[in-house]
Amino acid sequence: MLPKRALAAFRSALGADRVFDDAATRALYASDETPRRVDPDAVLFPASHDQVAALMRVAFEHRVAVTPRGAGSGNVGGALPAPGSVVVSFECMRRVLEFNPVDRLVVVEPGVVTRDIDHLAREAGLFYPPDPGSGDYCRIGGNLAMNAAGPRAVKYGVTRDYALGLRAVTGRGEEIRTGCRTTKGVTGYDLTRLLVGSGGTLALITEATLKLLPAPESVATLRVCFADTRTALDAVARVMRQAVMPSALEFMDQRAIDAIRPTGTADDLPVGTRALLMVEADGTAAELPRQIAALEAALDGPGLLEAKSGFERDAIARLWAARKSLSHAVKQIAPLKINEDVVVPVSRLADFVDFLDHTARAQRLAVVSFGHAGNGNLHVNLMVHPDDADEMARAQRALEAIMQQVLALGGTLSGEHGIGTEKRRFVPQEIDAVTLELMRAIKRQFDPHGLLNPGKIFPD
Repeated sequence: MLPKRALAAFRSALGADRVFDDAATRALYASDETPRRVDPDAVLFPASHDQVAALMRVAFEHRVAVTPRGAGSGNVGGALPAPGSVVVSFECMRRVLEFNPVDRLVVVEPGVVTRDIDHLAREAGLFYPPDPGSGDYCRIGGNLAMNAAGPRAVKYGVTRDYALGLRAVTGRGEEIRTGCRTTKGVTGYDLTRLLVGSGGTLALITEATLKLLPAPESVATLRVCFADTRTALDAVARVMRQAVMPSALEFMDQRAIDAIRPTGTADDLPVGTRALLMVEADGTAAELPRQIAALEAALDGPGLLEAKSGFERDAIARLWAARKSLSHAVKQIAPLKINEDVVVPVSRLADFVDFLDHTARAQRLAVVSFGHAGNGNLHVNLMVHPDDADEMARAQRALEAIMQQVLALGGTLSGEHGIGTEKRRFVPQEIDAVTLELMRAIKRQFDPHGLLNPGKIFPD
């Protein structure tokens, strides 16, 4: 349990109404979307940058580990409390500090909901491109910690590409500022890009200056059905070789399609559909028909059953309904979803999915694959029953094989979910020992006592 002197110091720094150590509150913040739970010793709710700096100085003095938390919507254990730690929840830091349409930027605190940033931007004809699937409730601080993305990443990039600058607090409780307010700047090292994706292990982000873009005038969507997975993913490779860059290119395999059938959103799919692509283009209303025609030409080929387009808001919503219902639908297959967001080169996607099918058969597992095919980023979901020891052992064997194959194909362990606690044992397979030690040395510079989100990213 947290020493009384440390608890009293946290209350002195933040106020008693922002520090809770009762069992009910600790239980509420004991997990994220992973199935494991660890009760923190206390939960802190800072309301400002100064309070974050103050609590971190207390933590440094008393050697108390700190687990930062946004909405707790991650599924790799990034917000899972370390034993003996306190959770620092940023949900009370939700102010928009500046909105500057002329300079196309917004300055926000980490507790701002991601979708709200986009809504604000669109009031001025701008938009915030990163669009994680949890955007309606996830917080920008968590997005920065994990370098979150979403379907639009294929054209517009990821969170890191929109972070112009940060204000943060190190493991010593010291304030740092990184980056600038302009899209060009090479003064000093790029610490902004270092902090984004670091999972809260280097500093606690308290403010973010984010780049905005002009909102596209129009959007159009294609729902494309194929007779098999390989021909669908061969079509993805063709799309990514031609001149028109889609703003989204999503894939669903046969099991994913089967999962959404009970929702009614797949009732109008052609008979024999075993793979589905969602392809989106954006731009001016005048140029969209040309873009869609170019995409349709690239998609045309063996295995194509149907390509249905939508140019109006309602039509687009209907076409996306199947994809958006998927995350919830797959949970009906089995109680536990082991979700991996691996990435392979687009040219190797078809080979990788063939390997997944072989592994699923060999280990007698239900494996559902979908995700951002345009980036080679697939969400591989092993659907299992946690009370079945034999099935869980087979799932672990499958997971080991999948990670090895990802790296053999020139891929990477995580595209947007991060490493957290769940993938850190695989990290040495991708990163060599010398590079890992350099990363650990950087960690020690920011956080000499190892207090910031311990037990994440690095293997023991």
